Amino acid sequence: MSENLLAIDNGTQSVRALVFDPRGNIVAKQRVEIEPYYSSAPGLAEQDPEVFWRAVCEACQGLWAQGVDKSSLAAVALTTQRSTLINLDKNGKPLRPAIVWLDQRRTEGLKPVGGLWGAAFRVAGASETVAYLQAEGESNWIRTHQPEVWKDTHKYLFLSGYLTWRLIGQFVDSVACQVGYVPFDYKAQAWATSWDWKWQAVPMDLRILPDLIPAASPLGVISAEASSATGIPQGLPLIAAAADKATEVLGAGCLEPHIGCLSYGTTATINTTHKRYIEVISLLPPYPAAVPGRYSFEIQIYRGYWMVTWFKHQFGLREQKLADEQGIEAESLFDDLIRSVPPGSDGLVLQPYWSPGLRFPGPEARGAVIGFRDMHTRAHLYRAILEGLAYALREGAERTVRRSGVPITELRVAGGGSQSDAALQLTADIFGLPASRPHVYEASGLGAAIDAAVGAGLHADFSTAIREMTHVRDTFEPDAKTHARYDELYNGVYKKMYSRLKPLYERMRTI
Repeated sequence: MSENLLAIDNGTQSVRALVFDPRGNIVAKQRVEIEPYYSSAPGLAEQDPEVFWRAVCEACQGLWAQGVDKSSLAAVALTTQRSTLINLDKNGKPLRPAIVWLDQRRTEGLKPVGGLWGAAFRVAGASETVAYLQAEGESNWIRTHQPEVWKDTHKYLFLSGYLTWRLIGQFVDSVACQVGYVPFDYKAQAWATSWDWKWQAVPMDLRILPDLIPAASPLGVISAEASSATGIPQGLPLIAAAADKATEVLGAGCLEPHIGCLSYGTTATINTTHKRYIEVISLLPPYPAAVPGRYSFEIQIYRGYWMVTWFKHQFGLREQKLADEQGIEAESLFDDLIRSVPPGSDGLVLQPYWSPGLRFPGPEARGAVIGFRDMHTRAHLYRAILEGLAYALREGAERTVRRSGVPITELRVAGGGSQSDAALQLTADIFGLPASRPHVYEASGLGAAIDAAVGAGLHADFSTAIREMTHVRDTFEPDAKTHARYDELYNGVYKKMYSRLKPLYERMRTI
């Protein structure tokens, strides 16, 4: 009987092909590392789209080499990194390298949004935000600096749409993959109406955008060409999933709004899933959830657990050498660093805005560490980084609760940082809430498999699929005494840092 599910997860560092059974257990896995991007100039992050496709093919072929029974597959689903964009010509060939989500190019001096929309933004004090969005738009850069590419663009696709094209030969994409600078109506979860201001902000022809299909609905079937390249059975249905953060939330079992999903990845986030459309931060919409018609309220710390990687590269050589000598994972030794310092890092408090957010806290923000004394060590700094990230995400959670009116009563933690017991205990203590990790590390892949399971009819609905396919592996309960100490630091110091430092940040922007 065909009841297993193939999930393809194209992340920033690797592509994983994963086979799940209907209970959410991993049957087989093949991981292929990819170069995240190359840079031909400062701030640019690009990649040959063929790199992603070849990795998908290699990962899938690796499954069959392990002996995975193709006839056991009921459906396939795809999840990818968000906001990586590709221009295709009329033959479906890339016109230029993909612009990867880490790219920092900007296009200044664009014509501002005008008319009634422009007036409304001026009254609301949002003109700077809209100008920032315009400058960030990849399509504006291509249209300005590579007009010949823009002129020949037949389709303008996210990575999800490009890989879907390679898999089924049709220009379609999931509604839940539309996260980026395109004219998408996040409330209606469809392309924006003709009068929407987004068409002024990022001008383009609707015809270059793909048709959109709701999550858990069929996108098409695997083509003969794709079957030959990947080994996936021809005719197998490709079910629409969502972008990787949304599938991670689903795979962590966070279907109800009282469960907060923390993602400890390159970008650290807190997400909650809701049936109502609410802008937690004005002009920053909730993204489509991996469940049709629902919204993912998200607060981002852009350089989240990237900061942990930065610390390890800059200060963690000793632990990495010891780990190599002992034949163990370096992460266990970094956990020892955390435990060697008391909660609160002996008064060292960090604000984790190494790369500022658009409106949280603001485009002028920078990172800061205060409270240094002669007693502090690199272990204090490491713990302060993790505490600062948790403080920032707690602040985002509180903002979400105020706007939604739904208290968050428990946490799920996914992403690379979720594998640290010390980080999860610290998180539980700062939030004052139980923090659990999912039973599988591959939460985003599992979320895609859940979409496939519902779409293929293996589970009747998402509530059933969540109950059957997601499980908690470990739960870390908050310590009341430690939580009280963190509350003092959070309310008495951390939450006051940004307002006190903001004038200095603004001054630094002008120098």
